Amino acid sequence: MATAKDRSGRTSVRLCAACSSGRAIHSQIEPRAEDMLQPPRAYAYIDAVARYGSIRKAAKHLNVASTALNRKILELEQEIATPLFERLPRGVRLTSAGEVLLVAIRRSMAEMRSAASQIEQLRGLVRGIVRIGCAQSVASDLVPRAIAAFQDAHPGVQFRLWSGVTSGLVAALLRDDVDLVLAHDPPPSDALQIIAEAPQPLCAMMRPDHPLAGRASLRLAELQAFRIAVGDETFQTRRALDDAMHRSRLTFEIALEASSVEALKTYTMATGAIGFQYEIGTRREVERGDLAVVPLSDVPLAGNRLVLACRAGRLPPIAAVTFCENLAQMLKKTS
Repeated sequence: MATAKDRSGRTSVRLCAACSSGRAIHSQIEPRAEDMLQPPRAYAYIDAVARYGSIRKAAKHLNVASTALNRKILELEQEIATPLFERLPRGVRLTSAGEVLLVAIRRSMAEMRSAASQIEQLRGLVRGIVRIGCAQSVASDLVPRAIAAFQDAHPGVQFRLWSGVTSGLVAALLRDDVDLVLAHDPPPSDALQIIAEAPQPLCAMMRPDHPLAGRASLRLAELQAFRIAVGDETFQTRRALDDAMHRSRLTFEIALEASSVEALKTYTMATGAIGFQYEIGTRREVERGDLAVVPLSDVPLAGNRLVLACRAGRLPPIAAVTFCENLAQMLKKTS
């Protein structure tokens, strides 16, 4: 058996065997529809330059010379007689015309990926790439487990996983950077299609030996005597907590503010401070006996949801649709 890489970077596997006539028999892995249905090169160029905000960085990503990429962009601008990018001292920025074109390009590229996925399904295959954005609360447990279980049945499917805050996840979905998002309480929008959702209470998390660890529920006012650890202002939980504290005129001693859920968990386990996290994001630590969680009963904090969504009006690739069905079932079991 021998392997070789073609110009697209794919690896071909050839099996050789001598037959009675002395000739070698060669077979090749069947090409994927996604590999064959590539978007026009100009689309990839404009998308990359807009994404990186730099011709040099985009060229490195595309594995082309920056001078060649710049020349191609200039040619495109000459063809449509309109600048697509504003040249800045440090990089480039889309013009209004460039923004209009980029929206059309990204939607066209997304539709091409969807078409390739549907072709694979017609061939009796579930293959392709699923791009999912998720909250940090589910990025280290629920979603990786869902991916692993799905790949057991569909080993030809690859995944690209991003984690972040709700606002960033929704923005990525609307740009078609991801196919699906699993996020906490995204704001209502006609651009979002809700696939599944589950109630997900915000909890106070603490060490199991904390004096409040045995309570069935807690109100924020009962936590004022303790130091707290909170996410930074980009966190959905932080904004909800700040709003609830403001309404109730409560003040707290913030011992730690962090941009990482894992940092908050570790700090909470190492100290007597109280942190805040959605229940689903603490199950692994609770099962191990490292943390205890108590739901918060304050009205603004008790009605939170974990939402699985895609962009309205867009049909995700078949692999993403199939995975979405599995993830929706797992989400249903969490409630």
